[in-house]
Amino acid sequence: MSPRSLRGRVAIVGIGETAYYKHGRSPDAEFKLAVKAILAACEDAGIHPRDIDGFASFSDDRSDATRLAAALGIRRLRSATMQWGGGGGGCCAAVANGAAAIESGMAECVVAFRSLAQGQYGRFGRTTGIEQISGERAYLMPYGVLAPPQRFAMRIRRFMHDHGIGQSALRAIAMASYHHAQANPRAVMHGRPLDTKTYDESRWIVEPLHLYDCCMENDGAAAVVMVPAERARDARQTPAYLLGAASGSGYRAGAHPHNAPDYASASFKTVAPDLFAMAQVAPSEVGVVQSYENFTGGVLMALIEHGLFGAEEANEVLQLDNLLAPHGRLPLNTSGGNLAECYMHGFELVLEAVRQVRGTSTSQAVRNQVALVIGGPMVSPVSSLLLGQESVL
Repeated sequence: MSPRSLRGRVAIVGIGETAYYKHGRSPDAEFKLAVKAILAACEDAGIHPRDIDGFASFSDDRSDATRLAAALGIRRLRSATMQWGGGGGGCCAAVANGAAAIESGMAECVVAFRSLAQGQYGRFGRTTGIEQISGERAYLMPYGVLAPPQRFAMRIRRFMHDHGIGQSALRAIAMASYHHAQANPRAVMHGRPLDTKTYDESRWIVEPLHLYDCCMENDGAAAVVMVPAERARDARQTPAYLLGAASGSGYRAGAHPHNAPDYASASFKTVAPDLFAMAQVAPSEVGVVQSYENFTGGVLMALIEHGLFGAEEANEVLQLDNLLAPHGRLPLNTSGGNLAECYMHGFELVLEAVRQVRGTSTSQAVRNQVALVIGGPMVSPVSSLLLGQESVL
């Protein structure tokens, strides 16, 4: 193993989350949500909050590390990192950055987290009330391409056209998330199952995306506690070891406006090989996947770019039975994911991967030794994470 690898060096020993709400419905301020999730993660880990000495987040989280340190009574803050990029492209990178701080000796106990209260600060992806535009939006909004579904649908449609992939593949992804949410009382869509007829008859948002192909907007917070591997062996909970992590993007992936050479891509073609190389596992060894769904088409592309199956197999593999725990070929988004559990910019997916490795998910997969988390696709930079049991090391 390379001395510059994170494989087996750091473990997640605690997970915590608040209740999840529809956007704007949280009774608590964003900072309070963050503190609640961190305290829950510390309780899960059996670690006193004062033992935390580092924080890591992404997507410009507003809960400042120094303010968190003061609120939690932390004696000494040693590391505070923020992953560049909006949305959920950095949800896995936040964990990786915290783990890197531990492995480098810059921290001993790091919390990675995400908090969101849109009633306090406004809806995250809003397209109204904007006085100035710049960057990619300056090329798109004057022509009526306002919202993320419109921007990403063009990439998805191109990919589906190029590879002959049908609408049924997107439907299966959506229905798998909703199916698993029915077993998860934490899920916002718990008690609201989705069937084929309801999906097919739902309104188009922008083709090929129906209503149920699009993520929710939610309030809440989620957090994980990480420590060095040698300390994890004495943890209260079964550790989930970091096997591999990678972030970044390919050549000119962020070229504006929609001018990337590899247009129909989720941006993982250079990231996924680094992930599996560090983890020293093959895609075939992945037993369960938590994949960020801003839109189901991004999941489709991301799964293929991580080598879980080929584009020519997509119509065959992406059928509902294959995506369901416990025995499906590739159990997917087993807590409900961004579509049906909560859209915490993908960070809730990390917590579900930990539960899978522990064996405590509400939709437990039989093959749970290696769990893959895929961050927000079709943006730049993106990130991915592989977690595993001690037996894999």
